[in-house]
Amino acid sequence: MPMHRLLTNLHTILSILLLNLFIGFGGAQSVTFVDVTRESGIDFLHHSSPHKKYIVESVPGGVALLDFDNDGWLDIYFVDSPTTETADDAGAAASRLYRNQRDGTFEDVTHSARVGSPGWGMGACVGDYDGDGWLDLYVTTFGSNRLYRSHGDGVFSDVAPVAGVVDDRFSTGCAFADYDNDGDLDLFVANYVTFDVNALPEFGQGLQCKYRGIPVQCGPSGLPGAGDALFRNEGDGTFSDVSQAAGVSDPDGYYGLGVVWADFNGDGHVDLFVANDARPNFLYQNKRDGTFEEVAFLSGVALGGNGEEQACMGVAVADYDHDQRLDLYVTNFSNQYNTLYRNESDFLSIEASHPSGTAESSLPFVGWGAGFFDLDNDGWVDLLAVNGHVYPQVDRGKTGIGYTQRKLLYRNQRDGTFAEITSESGSALMEKRSSRGAAFGDLDNDGDVDIVVNDLDGAPMLLRNDGGNRNNWLRVEVRGTRKNRFAIGARVRVVAGDLVQIAEVRSGGSYLSQSDLRLHFGLEKHSRVDLIEVSWPGGDVRKIEGVSVNQQITIEPDN
Repeated sequence: MPMHRLLTNLHTILSILLLNLFIGFGGAQSVTFVDVTRESGIDFLHHSSPHKKYIVESVPGGVALLDFDNDGWLDIYFVDSPTTETADDAGAAASRLYRNQRDGTFEDVTHSARVGSPGWGMGACVGDYDGDGWLDLYVTTFGSNRLYRSHGDGVFSDVAPVAGVVDDRFSTGCAFADYDNDGDLDLFVANYVTFDVNALPEFGQGLQCKYRGIPVQCGPSGLPGAGDALFRNEGDGTFSDVSQAAGVSDPDGYYGLGVVWADFNGDGHVDLFVANDARPNFLYQNKRDGTFEEVAFLSGVALGGNGEEQACMGVAVADYDHDQRLDLYVTNFSNQYNTLYRNESDFLSIEASHPSGTAESSLPFVGWGAGFFDLDNDGWVDLLAVNGHVYPQVDRGKTGIGYTQRKLLYRNQRDGTFAEITSESGSALMEKRSSRGAAFGDLDNDGDVDIVVNDLDGAPMLLRNDGGNRNNWLRVEVRGTRKNRFAIGARVRVVAGDLVQIAEVRSGGSYLSQSDLRLHFGLEKHSRVDLIEVSWPGGDVRKIEGVSVNQQITIEPDN
């Protein structure tokens, strides 16, 4: 063989070996996110006034991932909204449901499913509230909320009036959970401001209607808050409003947006976090007697690290540092930085934004949807925040901040810190958008987590994860035998060698959005899962040993 050809072959072999070695360590540069929206057949467009003169036009945009037809593949529901000019036109906006065709494409089934006209849509969450084995869809609106009950044949009916969960205020975040551990799903709904399209605030007039001297929309400060709602499932297809009795009604009228249920102290009863815009956040500790105690100040999650109220929007929960406690991430307004709260013990959190390396990079951005997810299956959850300013008028001022903004992707460094790797992970993440809702799940069932983002004023983004499945993984689908058939609230612990992870099955979260109910665990190069431990709401526990990797496993209670 000629010497030059031998050297060329040796160079090629060495390059391949180095690449495989790099990939073997779960290198973040080997993972890219590709925008495949157009080729997937998704033609949804979000409608919103380009001027955003009123706050009701700036905060919509949730998205839900749900397997509505129980075929094992995630489908997508995009929430749409009209404008103040088109509010009376029933056809001005249409939310859309897309069925996964299992080949990388989606089919629009909105019309046959009858879920396309929720009104002035805001966000969505899912849960099987009636225990029939089919996921139902709750859509929050500026107006009358919808509870779309699945009939199991691809068709839904709005049963919100009959079920007693209409809540005709300006609703935003929602989430199902079994807060009283009685076996069926209850529902929490956050509400934002009191707003009347027939008595619109005057654009740009008054102290609360200017941003750095630029006339902008009014609010939320200066507008009355709307209060929140907790609906207890009565087990017969109806709900009772127990907001006041449970202590979560928000009588002072804070501005609720992001919502998440999580068992922050590991006592088997879910607690509730509400991200409030321009007001202190709420953290409600479940007292196990049907009531909650608001402990956000005592827990250190009511305010930012400097003791200031922040404009909190989206929320994400995960054990990012592997200490077996759930931590909290909240997206905020420009120049406030997004906040990472590290859970130190029962209802005591430390603000870790700066030590984690996530604070400074977020300062120029207005954050919305967010999620912890393992982008490269190395067993440590990473973090994404999607961004976009509230005021289009900033582009005309000398603020140095643009209306459309790129995303923020952080890789977990496994030492309590994150590295921002957005520019290394594909041009799609660097594209400037006006993003709102974000949802996470394995859309193509290839073993890595994809992302769907709903943007104002145009097309969404379906971001396919390319390269994340080079490491091993396990997907866990938890089922319940009582009315909570999808086991919302169940906690799963996965042990593979020295790698120990926890996660919970969760409704809602991010920003007005719903992610995959199946739990995804990266395993790096571990070839076997030593233990899976599932704890259901109500106390049932099951342990499974010796599970193969790179598969989905469905787990039900023993009894």
